[in-house]
This record gives sequence, C-alpha cells and structure tokens, in this order.
Amino acid sequence: MVKKSTFVSKLWHMESFNGTITSKLPQTGTSVFAVMSQLAREHNAINLSQGFPDFPVSEELIDLVHYYMRKGYNQYAPMQGVPELRTALSQMFQKNYGARYDADKEINITAGATQALFTAISAFIREGDEAIIFEPAYDSYAPAVLTNGGMVKYASLQFPDFSINWDELPRMITSRTRLIIINSPHNPTGSILSDEDMLRLERITRNTDILIISDEVYEHLIFDNIKHQSVCLYPELASRSLLIGSFGKTFHATGWKTGFVLAPENLMNEFRKVHQFVVFAGNTPIQYAVANYLQNADHYKNLGSFFQQKRDLFAQALKNSAFKILPCHGTYFQLLDYSNLSQLPEMEFARWLVQEHKIAAIPVSSFYQRKENHQVLRFCFAKTEETLLEATAVLSQLKTE
Repeated sequence: MVKKSTFVSKLWHMESFNGTITSKLPQTGTSVFAVMSQLAREHNAINLSQGFPDFPVSEELIDLVHYYMRKGYNQYAPMQGVPELRTALSQMFQKNYGARYDADKEINITAGATQALFTAISAFIREGDEAIIFEPAYDSYAPAVLTNGGMVKYASLQFPDFSINWDELPRMITSRTRLIIINSPHNPTGSILSDEDMLRLERITRNTDILIISDEVYEHLIFDNIKHQSVCLYPELASRSLLIGSFGKTFHATGWKTGFVLAPENLMNEFRKVHQFVVFAGNTPIQYAVANYLQNADHYKNLGSFFQQKRDLFAQALKNSAFKILPCHGTYFQLLDYSNLSQLPEMEFARWLVQEHKIAAIPVSSFYQRKENHQVLRFCFAKTEETLLEATAVLSQLKTE
C-alpha cells in the first residue's frame, strides 16, 4: 500500500527583492489620466478627463467584428497586419492625400498608436541620441525615448495659441539629434500645424539625418474648414517620417487598441524588426472588420463636422461663464483658462473641481516636464449632448473670486 504524502500548507509573505534596482524612469509615477479617472469614480463625477467617448461604437462595425470572429478569423494575424487592411489604408491615403504607400512594404498595423509610437522610437533611438519634443506633449513620448537610452530636448509651444517657435528649434539641433516628434491635431491643446509650419520643418531638416515621427491620430477630427497638413503631403518630409494613426480614435473604439504606421520601406524595415518582438501582431477580427468598414468613406469623412458640433455646443454653453475658452481647431479636447476663478495651481484646481463640483478634467501642466502652470485645464468633449450639457451647467455656475 502506497502511503499518501503529507503536504503542509503554510501562509507566507512575498519578500521584496533586496538587490539594487536602478530605475530607467525614476521621475515617472502614476499617469495623471489614471489619477483623475480614479478621482472621478470616487466622487461619482462626470469624467471629462480621459480621452474616450461615452457614446456607442457603430453597430455596423460591431457586427462586422462578430462576423469575422464567427468566420474563424481568431488566430494570429500576419506580423505586418492583415493584407486587406493594409490595402484599404493604402487606397485611403492615396485618395485623401495623393500619397502612395505600398501595402506590403510601407504599412504596418499595430496594437494601438501608443505601441506604434514606442516601437518607432525604440527602432531608431540609441544610447545618447537626442529627440526633440514639443511641450505640452502626449505623455508617452519622453518615457519611450528615455527607456531606450536617449535624451529628450523640450521645445515649448508658445502660449496661448500653442504654436511652434521656429526660431528656437534650429538652435536645439545638434549632431546627436536623431528624432523630432510632431503631433497635429495636437493633444492636449487642439492646435494644428499649418502648411507654413510643415515647410519650415522641411527646410530645417533638409540635408540632415533627422527622422520625424508624425503623430496624426486625430487626423479626421479637424474643424473650421481647415485642411489637415499630413506629413505625407510633403514628399521630402515623408521620406524621413513615420506617420502614426489610430482606428480607435477614428471609430470611437479606444479599447480596441488598433493603430497603424506608414513609412518608406527602409524605415519600415527597421520598425518591423522591433515590432515583431514587442507585440508581433494586433487583433485579427478587428483588423478584418475595419478593412471592410473603411470601404465606405462616409464612416470617417464627416467626423470633423460631428465633433465640431460637440465643440461648439460645449463652448456655447460656457460663453457667459468665468472660464476663458482657448481656440480649438482639432482633436476632441477643449482648453479652459480658469484664471478668473482661482489662482490655485492646475493640479490643485483640478482636484478641487472633481471633489467639490463633480467634474473631472486634466491639468495641462501634466503635459510639461516642469509642470508649467498657465491655469488651464483640458476637457474632453467626445461625449453625448446630455453629458456635455450636464457638465457645462455645473461649470457655468462657478463664480469669479
């Protein structure tokens, strides 16, 4: 007879590693988006902080995802992305911008735009390389540079229109400058780059080895009959650029984390070397569904007017408030200057606003390395009319000190 082994169960506590850890990101804490969204939940507040819609995704698009799931498209997609989606993107950019990107060699589908940004930076930033970032800046740029051993140089956009100081930029460029990151329409400010801006960038980078990452995730969310100046419209710039986009932003499905990169073949080859080991491939049925959905240009070409109506509703409801409304020409973010209401720093005012008045917003100081304070908050207006009117009713009641 075999005697059963006796197992002694013990409760134990996981001990911390006692060795030396040198953080690659020693100044990095919890994202302000997570902090403000958590505060919104704790205080049952209207969340206009994190950039996501509170209205539903197209039923047609959801049905397409279900269709491809049921058809069995549930295993790994090709590393580059499914051919149907890459072809659809190639056709879309040729139609919209007259730009030719080879579907096989110059287009890659990613697991969201942030993954695309990190991979692009990782592919080209080496130890000691410099990257120029315009502040206020989306918060993933600098950590990706630093994680890869690069150095960040911060160029401040000019307040209050958040335009680029083109006299300052050339003075920042050195022999170690490897990368300039641009973002238009711009998060968090809603500013846009003009044709003259792009031509200035083209002249400054001419005859250099500087690469451009052009974050264009809000390309379809542009207002006031302004034309989006995509980097792909400028052949000289396009030859040194990785253009990054997001289907999550375009189709109100940020949780699907599906984006793309367009780049010349020589740059794409290097991007893919890293991409395959970061994520390998994105969500398969969603890629097929989006490829199908893109065949109808009406699904994206009217987004500018759709979100402009929301911007105008939000601004109109606040026109008699104590807030000063800063210009917004793109994205779904509106900046409000609260200097008539309070002299509190931005983070303190944002906390006060969510705790006392149940409205969550993002302090723009969070988008600066040195937390510059202009007494401005960012509000997301990608919300239903009901949500926007409820929020503005509260904001309009706040009184000047």
